[in-house]
Amino acid sequence: MAVKYCSRCVYPAVAATPLTFDENGVCSGCRVAGQKDNIDWEARKKMLLELAGEYRSKTNYDIIIPVSGGKDSYWQTHVAIHELGLKPLLVTYHGNNFLPEGEENLLRMRHVFDCDHIIVSPGIDTLIKMNRLGFKVQGDMNWHNHCGIFTAPIQVAVRYKVPLMMWGEHGFMDLGGMYSYNDFVEFTAKYRLEHSLRGYDWPDFTDEGLEKLGHPEWKEGLSAKDLLWAQYPSDEELDDAGIRGIYLSNFWPWDANEHVKLVMEKYDWKPARQPFERTYRTMSNLDDMHENGIHDYLKFIKLGYGRGTDHSCKDIRAGRMTRDQGIGMVKKYDAVKSRRDLDRWLKYVDISESEFDATCDTFRDPRVWRVENGQWVKDNIWGEPAAYGPVHALPASMKSGAVA
Repeated sequence: MAVKYCSRCVYPAVAATPLTFDENGVCSGCRVAGQKDNIDWEARKKMLLELAGEYRSKTNYDIIIPVSGGKDSYWQTHVAIHELGLKPLLVTYHGNNFLPEGEENLLRMRHVFDCDHIIVSPGIDTLIKMNRLGFKVQGDMNWHNHCGIFTAPIQVAVRYKVPLMMWGEHGFMDLGGMYSYNDFVEFTAKYRLEHSLRGYDWPDFTDEGLEKLGHPEWKEGLSAKDLLWAQYPSDEELDDAGIRGIYLSNFWPWDANEHVKLVMEKYDWKPARQPFERTYRTMSNLDDMHENGIHDYLKFIKLGYGRGTDHSCKDIRAGRMTRDQGIGMVKKYDAVKSRRDLDRWLKYVDISESEFDATCDTFRDPRVWRVENGQWVKDNIWGEPAAYGPVHALPASMKSGAVA
């Protein structure tokens, strides 16, 4: 196989999150996940209680919690209020494409938790333009979501001078083992820009920025004023407010399957009513109707895997699924081109399917994909190569003649 896969879970070496493998072929994500069994979680909880006490305020909010209304948001808020005794301010970036049940869960939070809740919602035309630009510039129509989620809460924290923020789990640590549980990693502007935003920032999507990127034909008329929600506070503003972002998963046992049971029973949280076409989980990513569908399909186009892989890895590591069962999920879900989701998004942004397919192909990673007889072909974890559709365009890295 051209791409190496973890011998314990189903992650490929060429992934959206950095991975390393040990001498037994076990990925860093599995190794870090295995640390959970040897952690004194009661001692960690005590550490968090002491830390929370240092930030408790007599006149202000005690903590900012970035929330999407998902199962993890409910869990974080539950812990903050009922375990830590804090008064949180909830902050949401709203990208306009919540599933109906996701929107219901989001709006229910201030009722069931009796919390103040700020929702930042950019203009609809701006969001449509950002969908198109994110897709064209770096193959991710949801770039605006990544930016908003990791910007709006920090803007609010600075404005209200609430220094402590609590995120759920660190995504790249959870999936790829970027850090150890002994590192107590915290949120940084570097992580936001280099990983969450893939090295791009809001100026790149203005007309001036697109000119610098060499694509004046993509201009959408966006200016700095249109993207105020995307502008990260300055170092001086962050230092003045003393902003600090911690991850709850470093202090509390993190098991999404257990979290969802509690929030459904205690707060009437609702999963997706309709199954997704690209993953078996109905409890994840309800804040964007395209996240589990066409956005994830783009990851498959680029790197050859999707949420069938992501979610299987999580459940294999948690002991809820065998590796063979995970491979079955990868086979069933990763390559699906969701007709329902694609048609909806193409209409939303007014792009043709032929333009979509051609643009997608320009982002394919040559470490994963090759061309045979006019078809895109890749090797699979089950040991058999397969063709996954016709070639519409070639990435610049493959135009040198390296095509079978």
